[in-house]
Amino acid sequence: MRSKILYLFISLFLLSCSNDKKVVYEPTSRVDPYKVYKEAYNAFEKGDYFYAEKKFSEAELNFEIVDFAAKSAIMASYCLYGTNFYDEALESIETFIKKYPADKNIIYAHYLIALIYFEQIADEKKDLEPLLKAKEKISFFLNKYPDSDYALDLSFKRELIINQIAAKELYIAKYYVSIKKWIPAINRLKIIVKKYDQTVFVEEALHRLVEIYYHIGLENEATKYASILGYNYNSSEWFAQSYKIFNQDYKITDIKKVKKNEGLFRKIIKKLNN
Repeated sequence: MRSKILYLFISLFLLSCSNDKKVVYEPTSRVDPYKVYKEAYNAFEKGDYFYAEKKFSEAELNFEIVDFAAKSAIMASYCLYGTNFYDEALESIETFIKKYPADKNIIYAHYLIALIYFEQIADEKKDLEPLLKAKEKISFFLNKYPDSDYALDLSFKRELIINQIAAKELYIAKYYVSIKKWIPAINRLKIIVKKYDQTVFVEEALHRLVEIYYHIGLENEATKYASILGYNYNSSEWFAQSYKIFNQDYKITDIKKVKKNEGLFRKIIKKLNN
C-alpha cells in the first residue's frame, strides 16, 4: 500500500515539473500596409475595383499614419462607387467624413456624395425624389465649397437637374390636363413659371396656362400669361400658338424682350450650336 502511495506521489511530482515549462508562441507577422496599398493600387489601375476595395480597406486598418489610412479609406470608397455599389459607397464616404474630418480629401468626399446622387437620377417621368435629393446634395456642396475644383462640374449638373425637375412638373401638369383636373394642372405650371423660369420649359408652361385659363373662361388670366409669354418669348412657337387662341389672323409683332439672366444650361447649348 505504501509503495502505491509513493508511486503516486512521484508521478504527480514529475507531472508538475513538466508543467513548469513555459509555452513559447511564435510572434505573428505584421501586415505591411505599404505593400497592401501598392497591391490595391495595382488592382485599381487594372480596373479590378472589387479586389482593390478589399485591399484598400485592409491597408486602412493597418496604417498607423492617419494621412495614409485616410487615403486608403477614400480610395476604397471610390472603388465602391466605381462598381455602382452606391449605397455601400455612400455609407463608406459618410464613415470617412466622420473619421477623418480634417483630411485634405474631405472636399472630394462631399463631391463624390453629390456625384452618386446625380447618377441615381431616374427618368423625369417617374419618381421626382431622386431629382430633388440630388439637387439638395449638389446645392450643399456649392454653398460650402463654391471655389473648389469641382464647383463648375456640379453647377452644370445642377442646371441639368433643374431642367429635369421642370420637365417632370410639366409632364404631371399635362397629365392633369388630360383628365380635366384644371386646378392641379395650373398649380404645377405655376411652379415652373415661378421657380424654374430659366429652364427651356417655361415657354410651354406659360402657353399651357393661357390654354387652361381661356378654356375655363378666365380670359383675363389667360391674357395676362399670354402677355408675359409674348413680352419675353415673342419669337417662340408657344407664343404663336397662344396668340392664335385670341386671334384667328395670326401675325407676330416686334416686342422688346426682357433682358434676362440666362442659366448655364442655355449658355452651353448656345455655344454648342454656334
